[in-house]
Amino acid sequence: MTKLSVNINKIATIRNSRGGNTPNLLQVAQDAERFGAQGITVHPRPDERHIRYQDVYDLKPLLTTEFNIEGNPRVQKFIDLVLDIKPHQVTLVPDGDNQLTSDHGWDTITNKGYLTDIISTFKKAGIRTSIFVDPDLKMIEGAKATGTDRIELYTEEYAKNYATQKETMIIPFSESSKLANQLGLGVNAGHDLNLDNLAYFKQHTENLLEVSIGHALISDSIYLGLENTIQLYLKQLR
Repeated sequence: MTKLSVNINKIATIRNSRGGNTPNLLQVAQDAERFGAQGITVHPRPDERHIRYQDVYDLKPLLTTEFNIEGNPRVQKFIDLVLDIKPHQVTLVPDGDNQLTSDHGWDTITNKGYLTDIISTFKKAGIRTSIFVDPDLKMIEGAKATGTDRIELYTEEYAKNYATQKETMIIPFSESSKLANQLGLGVNAGHDLNLDNLAYFKQHTENLLEVSIGHALISDSIYLGLENTIQLYLKQLR
């Protein structure tokens, strides 16, 4: 079964908008695990506009499932955080400092040298590595050359066009996952996956190990409740 990792950035965004500790990020993370999530994802950015670096330290001793930290490894503070926390997985994302949300994967060919070095650093610390990539076969081959354990397929284009072109839009993801598995890379996915498009994506992506979902899941929970929402997402992954 594909694992569901709940990205709790949006909970931090709501909390930060008013100050204080409502909603309680740590409690939401623990509740998500209790309701069936098999992982928790956070993506601290340099300006700490949602997840704060201190949140990551506070979460570490409380979580009982897989902890996935996403971020831009060109930021030294991020590298130091990951090496200090030693999560189960670090997902490397090529974000700019002021980027609203992730919107592209790594050019694994141009950045091969850099990625190889930083991945080696994390792997020596016993941390599983994943590279955020577009569904491009050349980028998948480039990812393999860096020594990464996994890739995370960037799914926005699929999600955006799912309602009208799902059969066409799934093709590069199916091909990318097939190649990744042939190369011995684990396959994760994330960005704008939701209750409408998740099951179809899972069915057509070979050996999908994990999806990281935040915005849609947290939005759905406003109407459906967090426990029910997590169960509904898990159902799509069976």
